[in-house]
Amino acid sequence: MDARLFIREITAEKRYRDQVAHVREIPPRQAVYAECRREIPELLWGLLRRQNIHRLYRHQAAAIEAVADGRDVVVVTGTASGKTLCYNLPVVSGLLADPAGRALYIFPTKALAQDQLGVLQRWAGQDRRIAEVLAPAVYDGDTPAHNRAKIRSGASVVLTNPDMLHVGILPYHGKWHQFLRRLRTIVVDEVHSYRGIFGSHVACVLRRLLRLCEHYGSRPQIVCCSATIANPLELTGKLTGREMTLIDNDGSPRGRKYFVLWNPPFLDLPGERVSRRSANVEAVDLLVELVRRRAQTIVFTRARIVAELVYKYAREQLAGEEDLAGRIRPYRGGYLPMERREIEQQLFTGRLLAVSATNALELGIDVGSLDAAILVGFPGTICSTWQQAGRAGRTASDSLVILLAYNDPVDQYLMRHPDYLFGAAHEHAIVDPANPYILAGQLSCACFEKPLTAEDEAWFGPLVGDVAQAVADDGQMKAIDGRYYWSCSGNPATQVNLRTISQNNYAIVNTADGHKTIGQVDAISAPELVYPQAVYLHEGEPYIVSQLDTEGKIAYVEPAKVDYYTQPVLASQCRITATREQRPRPQGQTCIGDVDVTWQTTAFRKVKYYTMELVGQASLDLPAQTLATAAMWWSPPEAARSGLSAAGYNPVEALMGVRNLMLAALPSIAMCDRRDISGVVDSANLGTPTVFVYDRYPGGVGFARKGYELFDDWLDICSARPSTTTRTWAAATPCPTSRPPSCCWTC
Repeated sequence: MDARLFIREITAEKRYRDQVAHVREIPPRQAVYAECRREIPELLWGLLRRQNIHRLYRHQAAAIEAVADGRDVVVVTGTASGKTLCYNLPVVSGLLADPAGRALYIFPTKALAQDQLGVLQRWAGQDRRIAEVLAPAVYDGDTPAHNRAKIRSGASVVLTNPDMLHVGILPYHGKWHQFLRRLRTIVVDEVHSYRGIFGSHVACVLRRLLRLCEHYGSRPQIVCCSATIANPLELTGKLTGREMTLIDNDGSPRGRKYFVLWNPPFLDLPGERVSRRSANVEAVDLLVELVRRRAQTIVFTRARIVAELVYKYAREQLAGEEDLAGRIRPYRGGYLPMERREIEQQLFTGRLLAVSATNALELGIDVGSLDAAILVGFPGTICSTWQQAGRAGRTASDSLVILLAYNDPVDQYLMRHPDYLFGAAHEHAIVDPANPYILAGQLSCACFEKPLTAEDEAWFGPLVGDVAQAVADDGQMKAIDGRYYWSCSGNPATQVNLRTISQNNYAIVNTADGHKTIGQVDAISAPELVYPQAVYLHEGEPYIVSQLDTEGKIAYVEPAKVDYYTQPVLASQCRITATREQRPRPQGQTCIGDVDVTWQTTAFRKVKYYTMELVGQASLDLPAQTLATAAMWWSPPEAARSGLSAAGYNPVEALMGVRNLMLAALPSIAMCDRRDISGVVDSANLGTPTVFVYDRYPGGVGFARKGYELFDDWLDICSARPSTTTRTWAAATPCPTSRPPSCCWTC
């Protein structure tokens, strides 16, 4: 693909309205190879040569050497840099030397496990001698019950996810004793995804796994892989409890990449320059132009409905060009596993020209080499931005990335300050496995698996005794002779959710097609996506939800011909149940305490396709959902609110903006991820507009408290005002016309 030519052509069209805010050229990089000092079996070299791999990149050679030396390793290199070989080669080499050995691969999603299962199966299928020792199998919630015993006893490489390890393997370790006794290698892939609450839980799950390995007499080596993050050694050290060796000397090649910041134009509304054209519609126009040039493209969206709308609009624009319209598919969570595998395979083989996806395709599923990536809205983190951008240009050829801005403060800031986007360091991935709120649940699971003793401080930290005693005081454990035993019936892991989102799913059933299940949605999201009379889009085709069965967890849908989609109207509020501490400050009163957060889908809007015209609204009567958690709240002084009113502003709306700033800033001072917190502005509790920021976790995990304790620092971050910059073309190489880079963006 000639990305530079595409930029010139698209901006030369009559309909172009100065949308390009900035273009950054990222130069190509040559491959750097290295000889591996450790011998790799000729059998494996033959397999690699059949895949057209004749030499190893320097990071692959370094990782293989470090593993052979017995070190625990974390490999941090770019997308499509061949990280898989860093663990597959040592694992299969180990199996050839010791067929009794075992390996456990842990991926954050089922899709990644299935993807890597295919890689190992292809390896085994290419040579009988490899097939004799390499027996891979996926063990997750989709694994049929009749296959599980065979996998436990016969699989040499088991691929799973943290949730299944937590609830379906460790509590039943007696059935896995032979596997754990023989376990030589643990692979933890995509470790940058383990942050915040989820990462803190996973850190404890990994400690439970290593604790049981020690019990059965093994000490497996750990190999971690990650996208670029600021603190890989710190993160993996906290995840595993071990000292890790960092391999980050990326030797993989990279083609030239053109990164375009694209800002939708203002609408021609009388007397205002506030509203911009829909970023979604802009994405469709760009996608269609790329597809017509046969450029294989991925569009990343921030919501499921946007992925479906982009697909639907693009197909309609390509009506009459069926050879192109039929080569686009949507991809998102909620599709059935077989559908997702089919789309991934079609993209990998090149049968698809484009896919409109959520971040479900952000992680390292192998979808081949793509020419272009369109990011509809800033993904939320620098790390995710480069993960998504890395999907394009996975070979030595040129590639194109377009970041399309929404008309919101963060996106518009990036359009005005491109140097921030390209110069900002990757975020720190934060976990806190010693958090007592998380430890309480995880120690219960560990106690169920094996009695707790003072020696377990080596695994879970110095709070083990205090937290275990607190759980015992609640009657769930019993202390006998310095040991804690689980004293309740049932597996406590089933009550400890590793993620903030419910894992109970609703089935989406098409009543017009023999009650065929066409999708699924988690229980938390169901009232916001498949409420009665909602338009549910599946592969661009609209369905109307005829009934939502909350008891049976089924959403019944039927095909419909409509010219609109629907948006839920949500109402949320906080009710203070206890005030723990309060502190007057110059900026107003701050408090920390317990709250019940209630949210409910109260209505829905009908929005016309393309024009986004509101064509109707209807009320809903759905049950509310409530979360009992910890929160901090802040009531600004009366003088501040009066000043806003006198200046012509709505104080409540102003506080909503401040709330958004606070939610964006808290992760930089608390050990949390943005998804771990949320907030509302509420007047009902105290009779005055108040900002509430709460932990999105039952009982809280201490993030709101950290904000309360560091409130002054928190507000300082919110009020920071960076300098402005001008729009330029920023070339990483000298301008070919010898003119200064600031002459024009096309230079």
